[in-house]
Amino acid sequence: MLQDLLIGQYYPVESPVHRLDPRTKILATMALVMALFFVRVLPGYGAVALLTIAVIVAARLPVSLIARSLRPVLWLVLLTVGLHALTSGREGELLWHLGPLRVTDDGLALGLVMGVRLALLVVISSLLTLTTSPIELTDGIELLLKPLRRLGVPAHEVAMMMTIALRFIPTLVD
Repeated sequence: MLQDLLIGQYYPVESPVHRLDPRTKILATMALVMALFFVRVLPGYGAVALLTIAVIVAARLPVSLIARSLRPVLWLVLLTVGLHALTSGREGELLWHLGPLRVTDDGLALGLVMGVRLALLVVISSLLTLTTSPIELTDGIELLLKPLRRLGVPAHEVAMMMTIALRFIPTLVD
């Protein structure tokens, strides 16, 4: 099941997303991930999800590939939903209880929001590596970190380390 983890793998296909500058994709990925943590309402999550779906379509990535990327974290998503449903939302309409365990509509709603957030986080992160070759990713990271060289940050070395780490995720899983 962990062999389905797609973070760090490149899916070569001709698409407008694949042709984008790697810096654009890195910054867009960071913006979408940050949006997931700042959004507090369901329409906001819907907007992030719709934008993510639009990127998947534009990148010409098979839906089965994206679904496969979620399979390794499905148990974590379900655990997140379950724990939030059982431990959150003491207010709200009681849906189920067994002794001290209670599930309310508020707790279940919060659990579903957290599960969707986690699933979107995995898909968005996978999109970056699926649409950007390792060399382009290294170059993009290095160019983004270049201004920090004045502060003593070794941009090239940091970019290389990050890319090597991403590239070895599939190898370590195998």
